[in-house]
Formats: sequence, structure tokens, C-alpha cells
Amino acid sequence: MSFEEEWAQLKADALARRSTGTQIDQLPADGGGSVAPAAGSLVAKTDSINGNANLLIEIAGFLQEGRPDAELTTMARKPRAHEDVATQVARFAGFADDQYLDAVALFAALSTRLRTAGSDFVKIDDGTAQHFLDDVLRYGQYVAPEAR
Repeated sequence: MSFEEEWAQLKADALARRSTGTQIDQLPADGGGSVAPAAGSLVAKTDSINGNANLLIEIAGFLQEGRPDAELTTMARKPRAHEDVATQVARFAGFADDQYLDAVALFAALSTRLRTAGSDFVKIDDGTAQHFLDDVLRYGQYVAPEAR
């Protein structure tokens, strides 16, 4: 079997798995993308949104508490280690610290954004409920139990 044939077979297998796979919270994989979701199909709970925002902040806090110790690189400094090794270890430690700080900031930013989205959802949800109640009062009719 040539490379091209094997590659085509692998792509076909992957496409078959993708089309039969489970999809969570997204439109069906029809390829068109022009179909809008049905009204009322999105269900979100503000308790869940706020809980997840709190969880992200807790993760950021745990990361902050377990931050890397800058003194870990002292064992790899000159004269204990070769100068090139010490330079590379210090370079890696600086990179790891940057990545760590980025991760903490990312979790904190995601938490803030999720909390904002949750409060916006509550405002929209309250507006929808108020609109529904206004419609009930405006267009509703009282029907006595005997007349049903």
C-alpha cells in the first residue's frame, strides 16, 4: 500500500469516526452551519456558572500557593555544575516561571469573564421572565373553573 493510499484511508477512517461521535452542546455536524439552534434549546444555570467561576479562582489560588521555588536552581549553579548547564537551568527556570504566571493569570481572567457572563445571563433571563409575565397580564384571560 502506497503512502497516498494509506493516508487517504486514515483520513476516511477519521472522518467516519468524527461523523458518528458524540457532540455536546453544539449544532449537528451537517456541514452547512446555516441552521440556527431551536429557540429555548440553550439551558444554563447561574448557580453552575458562578460555581465554575469560583472553581477557577480556587485553582488559581492553589497554583499561587504551590508556586515554584526559585531556589531550586541553586544546586545547578557554578561551581556545583558546569557553567553551560547552570545557564540553561536558569533559562529554563525563567521560562517555567513565566508559564506558571501565565497560567495563574489565565485562570483568574477566565473566572472573571465567566462571572461576568453569568451576571449578564441573569439580566437577560430576568428580562425574558418579565416579558413573559407582561404578556400573561396583557393577553391572558381568566376562565372560571366551571367554564372549562
